Amino acid sequence: MKDFDYIIIGGGCAGLSLAYEFEIHKKLKEKTLAIIEPRNEYKKDKTWSFWKISEHNFEDCVEKKWENFTLNVPNKTNYLKCSKFPYQTINSEKFYNKIIKRLEKNENIKFYKDLKEVNSENSVIFNSVSSLKNDQNNLWQHFCGVEIITKDNVFDDEIFNLMDFDCEQRNSVHFFYTLPFEKNRALIETTWLSKMNEESLKDYNKQIKDYIEKNLKIKKYQIIFKEEGAIPLFYPSNTDKYNKINIGTAGGMTRLSTGYTFLNIQEHSKYLRMNIEKVTKIRKFEINKKYQFLDKIFLNVLEKHPEKMSDIFFRMFKGSSINVIKFLSNKSNFFEDLSIILKMPKWIFIKALFRS
Repeated sequence: MKDFDYIIIGGGCAGLSLAYEFEIHKKLKEKTLAIIEPRNEYKKDKTWSFWKISEHNFEDCVEKKWENFTLNVPNKTNYLKCSKFPYQTINSEKFYNKIIKRLEKNENIKFYKDLKEVNSENSVIFNSVSSLKNDQNNLWQHFCGVEIITKDNVFDDEIFNLMDFDCEQRNSVHFFYTLPFEKNRALIETTWLSKMNEESLKDYNKQIKDYIEKNLKIKKYQIIFKEEGAIPLFYPSNTDKYNKINIGTAGGMTRLSTGYTFLNIQEHSKYLRMNIEKVTKIRKFEINKKYQFLDKIFLNVLEKHPEKMSDIFFRMFKGSSINVIKFLSNKSNFFEDLSIILKMPKWIFIKALFRS
């Protein structure tokens, strides 16, 4: 079996982002890299969306960006601007194609289906596979989305809907999310914040069909793409070792209160690339402890008071959206954090603070 200087376990978003970061900065001219990924082919399977609050390597993979958005609760709509930090969606097929095309040019990079095919004894390993066994009782963000084409131009493609809570809640937290790519093409997603063992919430196809036909009042449409996934709203049990560094969700790069991960992955990749010569000795890269603490309180409230979450999200975004976007993107200062905290219902958050 062949030896490699570096091994990346998992050729998804985190693994490929790190490999691309190494490659474009010429860190693999004299070093070898094995990427362990079982899939036979790369194709469109996901969309990654975020507010562009920092630069990244994949601007040419952006499907669409928006500078306006809405947030809905029954009988109320909040219209908001985000021109300072546009909301972007990455097309996973463009992302995969761009990276694979670049990596294939370097003979020092090889793909394998299984870790058993290489000798990993003396390698630095970057692992993106999360350890999530027996975690069905924890909170997850689970979702299903369809991209549709409509017969008529029914969407305003200049504004997206971040959260629409005007839907059945079933004693959990449920909202729809709509990204209009064109006037007749959009991604529509049903999203739940709940435990994964609640099977009654997973009739995704019916939820989406009812929302499209009853809420959006669209009768004639065609589904051209479907995605389904689940994001843990807790940290996986992966642990770093001397020669093994966890990345992506496995490395704690998911913001627990939101599920946002993409830009955190890019920042982590940059950090590892800049310190690659001493990578086994550097301080662990992690989301600021401040956000970890505040997210723990927020999720405690979510679990204990799901019926209040639509109002809490609506309050959070009331007024200017800039402070909230910075907070959700790990870039807020004390005064911006305070402006959000002061919008929250005090008593239930104080009780959650003492439970945390």
